[in-house]
Order: sequence, then C-alpha cells, then structure tokens
Amino acid sequence: MQKYTCHMHPQVLKDDPGKCPHCGMDLVPLENASQQMHGNHNEHAVHNAGSGSGYNKHQGHHTSDFLQRFWLCLAFTVPVLLLSHMIQQWLSFSLSFKGDNYILTTLSTAIYFYGGMPFFKGMFGEIKAKAIGMMTLVALAISVAYIYSVAVVFGLQGMDFFWELATLIDIMLLGHWLEMRSQMAASRALQSLVALLPNDVTVEQNGEAVKIKLDELKKDDIVIIKPGEKIAADGLVIEGISSVNESMLTGESVPVKKEVKANVIAGSINGDGALKIKATGVGKDSYLNKVINLVQDAQAAKSNTQNLADKVAKWLTIIAILVGVATFIYWYSKDSGMAFALERMVTVMVTACPHALGVAIPLVVAISTTLSATNGLLIRNRTAFETTRKLSTIIFDKTGTLTKGSHAVQKIIPLTEKYNADEILEYAAAIQQNSEHHIAKGVIQFLKNKNLPLWKSENFQYMQGIGVAGTVNGKNIVAAGPNYFKEKKLSLPTIPAEINQDTETVNFVLIDDEVAGIITLADSIREGSQQAIDDLKKMNIKSFLLTGDNEKIATAVNNQLGMDGYFANVLPHQKQEKIKEFQAKGEIVGMTGDGVNDAPALAQADVGIAVGSGTDVAAETADIILVNSDPGDVVKMIDFGKRTYNKMVQNLIWAVGYNIIAIPLAAGILYPKFVLSPAMGAVLMSASTIIVAINASLLKLKK
Repeated sequence: MQKYTCHMHPQVLKDDPGKCPHCGMDLVPLENASQQMHGNHNEHAVHNAGSGSGYNKHQGHHTSDFLQRFWLCLAFTVPVLLLSHMIQQWLSFSLSFKGDNYILTTLSTAIYFYGGMPFFKGMFGEIKAKAIGMMTLVALAISVAYIYSVAVVFGLQGMDFFWELATLIDIMLLGHWLEMRSQMAASRALQSLVALLPNDVTVEQNGEAVKIKLDELKKDDIVIIKPGEKIAADGLVIEGISSVNESMLTGESVPVKKEVKANVIAGSINGDGALKIKATGVGKDSYLNKVINLVQDAQAAKSNTQNLADKVAKWLTIIAILVGVATFIYWYSKDSGMAFALERMVTVMVTACPHALGVAIPLVVAISTTLSATNGLLIRNRTAFETTRKLSTIIFDKTGTLTKGSHAVQKIIPLTEKYNADEILEYAAAIQQNSEHHIAKGVIQFLKNKNLPLWKSENFQYMQGIGVAGTVNGKNIVAAGPNYFKEKKLSLPTIPAEINQDTETVNFVLIDDEVAGIITLADSIREGSQQAIDDLKKMNIKSFLLTGDNEKIATAVNNQLGMDGYFANVLPHQKQEKIKEFQAKGEIVGMTGDGVNDAPALAQADVGIAVGSGTDVAAETADIILVNSDPGDVVKMIDFGKRTYNKMVQNLIWAVGYNIIAIPLAAGILYPKFVLSPAMGAVLMSASTIIVAINASLLKLKK
C-alpha cells in the first residue's frame, strides 16, 4: 500500500494523501520524501553570503522533471541539427527548402522556452532572494544566444547558433538530472529512517490483541511485538526475551539482547523472540523522530567552510558576468564579428557557473550527517563537528563514560550501634529513590536484592556533585560523598582500613547530622576505554580524567588507562573552570560527559560530546551525542571529522581549480589553436559538478 509523509515532519505516515497535521503542508508519497526533504535544505541552494537569504535553484522541480524535459528537447534538437547550415557544412550534406529557417526558429523557440523554463524560474527566484548565481548565468547565456539568433533570421547580419543553443540546453538539463540523482544519495539514509516504522501496530486491549494504525498508538499502550517485526515505539520490555537489531539506528552490528526492564527503540527490528513492551516514546517523542530532526537541523545549518564556499560562489558569479561582458567587448572590438563575440560571452557565462561550488560543501554535509546518525553519532552543531579535526585535548568524565557507571554495593559498615547495616541501607535507599545518579541506582538495586522495604521520603534535596538529603520516618537523612564535609567545612570521618579507596566509592549516610554508616560501591572500566585512550595517543591528542571521585579512585583509573593526567574531587561547576584553564593554554578542548552533571563543562568546551544510551538524545548542551556510550566513538568521531573536512577541501579545490582553467579557455585565450564551444563549456561545467558529487558520495565512516 502506498504511504504518504510530510517532508518537514517525516514521522507522519498515512495511507492516503492529505495535509500534515503539524504544518498543514501537502503529504507526498514516501518514495518522494527523500527528494522533498533534500530540496528543503541547502544542498541545492545558492546563498547570498552576508544577507542570510537563500534560494533553492531546483525548487518546484523533481529529478523526473529534468529528465522529461531533456528527452523532449533532445527529440527537437535532432531536426535543429539537421537544419543547421553549420552542421551541414561540417558533415558535408545539404538540406534546405523554402521556410526552413522559420521551422528551425520554431523548434529552437520550443527548446528555449520549454527546456529553459527551470533556469528562468531559478533566475527570478535568485533575483527575488538577492542571491544572483548559477541559474541567472544560464538564463542570461541562453537568452542572449536565442535573441541574437532570432534577430539573424529576421534580417540581422551574421550567423545564428540555434544548434549551439539546443545542445547547450540539452546538456544543462542532463547535467542537472545527473546532479540531482547523485545528490539524492545524501538523503537516502534519512529516507530509510523514515521508512523504519511499521504501518500497523498490535496492542493489548482488555486482554486481547488488537491491530491499530501507527498514528493511533499512545504513550503507555502495551505493544505486542512478534518475531521479525519492526518495533513501533520506544518502550520498556515488560514480558519476553529476544535479540533486537538496532544497527540502522545506532550502528551496532550485533543484535542486542532484550529482556524485562530493558529499553527498546522505535524502528529497530525484533529477532526470534516475542516481546511485550510498554510504550514510553511515540511520535515526536520517539528516539527515531529526534534523530531525524537532529539530522535535518544539522543539514540545514551552515558550517564555516560552507560560508566560505558561498562567498566564493557569489564572487565567481560576479566575475563570470564581468568577464563575459569584457570578453564580448574584446572580441567585437577585434572585428571578429557579432556571432563570435556573443559565442565567447555565452561560453564564459556557462562554463563559469558556480554549480560545483554550490554542491561542493552542502552535499558533504548532508552525507556526513546522515552517515554519522546511522552509526550512533548525532551531530547537533556543524561548526563544532568541523572543529573535531583540530582537537588537541580530550577531557573525560569518569562515571558512565570511561567506566560502566553501574555502581554495585560492596560494603555497608555501621559507624554507630544505633543502626545496623540493613537499617542504614533502608534509610539510604529511601532518600536515594528520587535520584537518577549511578550511586542511587546501585543502592536501590541492592535493597531489592535483599528484599527489604523501600520507605517513603519527603523534602528531597539534590546537592549537585555532593549528594542527596531529605526526611525519612521523621529523621533528617543525608547520603553524600566526601565533598559534603568539605562543603560544610567539617572534618572527614575516619574511613575503615577494610575499604579499598583505590577502587571503591565511599558514600556516607548521616541520620540527624550523625554519621551513622558508610556504603561503598565499585565501578568497572568500560570495554573500549583502553583502546580509545591508546588511539588518541596515536593521534597525538592528550587525554585527561575529570571526576568528582576521590584522589585514590581517580589515580587508579588514570594509571590503568595510561592517561595524561587527572583531576579528582571536582564539583560540576569546577569542571567548567578546568576547561577554561586548558583553553587559556591554547588547547582545543573536547569534553566528554553524561550531559547532565557535566552540562556547564560541555557548553564551555570547544566540542561538547555527550554520551547517551538508547533513547537519551536530549543532551541540550552537547554539540555531538554518542548514542552507544562507547569511548571508542570519540576516536571514530574525530577521524570522521577529518575525513569530512578533507572531502570539503577536495571539492573546493576542484570547483575553484576547474574555473581557473576553464574561464580563460572559454574566453578564447588559445584562439585560434583551440576554441571552446558553448556546448562543450556546458559539458565541462556539468562534469565538474558530477565529479564533486561523486567525490562526496565516497565519504565513508571508519568502522
């Protein structure tokens, strides 16, 4: 069944055409969504640098439109060539009859208006947007050729070049078609994301399985997912065990085991087992939709390199017009004839079109953004992503970044006879239940393992980088680390010798301002951390550890991974100051953290990198989000940033270098030894654009 979607809101999927409920725009067939979305961003735009305005030179035309115009114009071009006296002289044949010039003019007029229409529309759009560019140049060139040729037919002394006009328009139409086909590859990954969701969903209602449409699904619905089915919404597994393929969303090639209490992502594919999930994120709240929006926003955003390309394209357009006019004046003053002078001017304008420049950077941006998104690297800030290639220092938060963050309780030690170990655990768990911190999760899990009751708590207070406080059973409870005593200017209690402070995190439990006991928790190094640090060293990038944990734990992690240094007992707001200190020394700093406690540091860093997992893509202060929480993705991201920048530079060099060589040839610098015809100039211009597009499509993300 045909599906319809909105190019601005890909999450909308309907069986019938109509209006988008979000923006009111017409829905389009799903297979056209890629092209529609593509046309909505700057990979087809010629921008007016400095004014902020932009125009889509292909607006209102699809790939098939250019191809259709090409074939029809080509059919008309055949008799134009046969009736052209120049072609007849070259091929040594004669075909003339009464009124043949008028038939030639009529056919050429049809080609001029029908084939040239996209360029005329583009010219008016560019003028309206104050962004004179490629379409204006082409429209001017073919108009000059057409008007002059018609004037010759009706009595002006000279020789028409209708055949040059016809072949020029044919080649331009074919070039645009090939360019659009090449550029569509940049949006296929995004279209694939749009198509990941199923059409129908099976939900449980009153104990029965009922099939409903996807857009009818609501939060907290119980969804039944059979083996092999696509998962319709983000959710929490409440029944069943299976392996889920999340590769299209996170880049993780190995299926992930899912069981009760595990999170699943909309768009992933269920394996052999049956699952029953509680929907937690549907529609615009789903991970998939957030990824699509991030990709679209990143594609629409301009980087510094794009701004440079826009300025170059703008000046190249001005230069092309000036050189074209100067070329005409020069050759006409040399008594070369009106036809030759006009031909040189037209050739300059066509050859010098900044088409390749208009494609060079945006196409790389579109491809890199979608490619990274489907491999678990979400780019929120294009400029920051471009900066990754220059990073000299990476600062890592410890918990949840270099370590697993799954703190498990190791010891519970009462420090007073008033409370035993279980009571200390119960008080700590009661106050920790309102926190999302790793320590809180470890304490709650240990309470559950011991089948102890979870008491109610009141007046919860979160002390950033210190701990939590509140009231339990009428008592004032504090669960905090050593920083609590430092903040309150109190003496740190003596820590029993049995606690290994090199590996264990110490959490004190205070009841009515009395230190009642200690709970210790231990974390472990995340797989991939060692390889990531080693790879950064090979890239001559320094790595530092920044943590709120004590000196001994920080030392142990630093020594185990072989990092360049560490900072312990650092509160969240102090992390930002550490970043500033590095920047003051001239370092280009990347900060990697969880996006919550590390928000100030992420915002301060030259590149803020948030580690997320599953559905956590809302790290507002981060420039880049690593979905898989894999430290190795930091290395992958830096490498991909360098590859992306290299592609941009290659395309810029090609686009500018081509014009440096082609414009003098078009102007006739080698005349009479070599003369570049308008049609050949169009071939070279189209070829340069296609080469740039192909080069961009070769961009790969290193596995």
